[in-house]
Amino acid sequence: MNRRTFTLAALASAVAPGALHAQAFEINRTDAQWRAMLTDLQYKVMRQEGTEPPGSSPLDKLYDAGTYYCRGCDLALYPSSTKYDSGTGWPSWYQSLPNAIGTKPDNKLFTVRTEAHCRRCGSHLGHIFDDGPAPTGKRHCLNGASLVFRAA
Repeated sequence: MNRRTFTLAALASAVAPGALHAQAFEINRTDAQWRAMLTDLQYKVMRQEGTEPPGSSPLDKLYDAGTYYCRGCDLALYPSSTKYDSGTGWPSWYQSLPNAIGTKPDNKLFTVRTEAHCRRCGSHLGHIFDDGPAPTGKRHCLNGASLVFRAA
């Protein structure tokens, strides 16, 4: 790599980190395509790593048998068998399906949390905490706006 290539790559990552982040996923859409397929809340949560208000998702109190899918790319993410009532106001699971989610550090709120996203399209799902039930001890605290439920 020569100096010019290195400089251009460094500038591109400093100016447009989201553009490079989006390229790391199997499914990529333009901002216009995401906006056309999502509501304002879904876009804020899934593409801007926002959070829906607690208690606002009908999925929080849904305990029917089935599977929860990514709203952005329809990848199966969570089985209903690992869902539980965390009392937080957001849908929660103690385990995802294999090879369904990706994670990254999130230190936006003066602490390091683990952000969960769809491994295929990068859509923000929520965060993973270490205060969940057995057998994993994890709490995948997610935004219902990022998910679609399909009954078994």
